[in-house]
Amino acid sequence: MLLDVFDKVSELAHISRYLFGLQRRLSICLRLWGLLLLLLLGQLAFTLEPATAVLRQHQDAPGIMRYHSQQSLRDELGNAWQVILFKQITPGQPTLFNLRLVGFPGIAEVSHPQSLEITTARGQVLTAVDIFPQGAPAPNVGQYNFTDVLNHLHGDDSLTLSIRLKSDQPLTLQIPQSLVVEWQWLASEL
Repeated sequence: MLLDVFDKVSELAHISRYLFGLQRRLSICLRLWGLLLLLLLGQLAFTLEPATAVLRQHQDAPGIMRYHSQQSLRDELGNAWQVILFKQITPGQPTLFNLRLVGFPGIAEVSHPQSLEITTARGQVLTAVDIFPQGAPAPNVGQYNFTDVLNHLHGDDSLTLSIRLKSDQPLTLQIPQSLVVEWQWLASEL
C-alpha cells in the first residue's frame, strides 16, 4: 500500500514536471509569436503609403462656404510644399477653383505674374493663370485659377506642376493620381 502511494506521488511529480515544461515551452512559443506579429505590424506600418489628403470645410462668412483639399508634397530638392485646391461657394456667383502652393518661408520665393504649367500623364500640357499678378501676400505663396484645368483631367491622371521661382530655379511637384481623384471628387460632390 505504501508502495502504491509512492508510485502515485512519483507519477504526479512526473506529470507536474511535464506540465511545467509544457507551460514553459508554450510561454516561449507565445512570446515568439507575439514578437513575430509585432515585427509584421511594424513592417506594415513602414510600407503603407500616407493618407493622400485632407478634405476640409470652412464658413468664410455667413452664406459663403469654402471647401479644400490639402496635401504636403516634396519637390525634387526635398523641400516641402503645401498643395491646396479649394473652391469657394458664394451665393449668386460662379464657383471657382484655385490651387495654392505654399513653400516653407525663406526657402523659396514664387515669381509673379507667372502661369502654372500642368502636364498630365498622357502628355497634355495645361496652364493655370496666376491669381496674384501684382505679388502674393507672402513671397513663398503662389495661387492659380484651376477651374478650367479640372475640366480637362481624367481620374487616372497623375500630374506634374511646374513654375519658375524668383531664383530662376524650376519648381516641379509630382501630383499622384489618388490626389487628382480627390480633386475631382471635391469638384463634383461637395
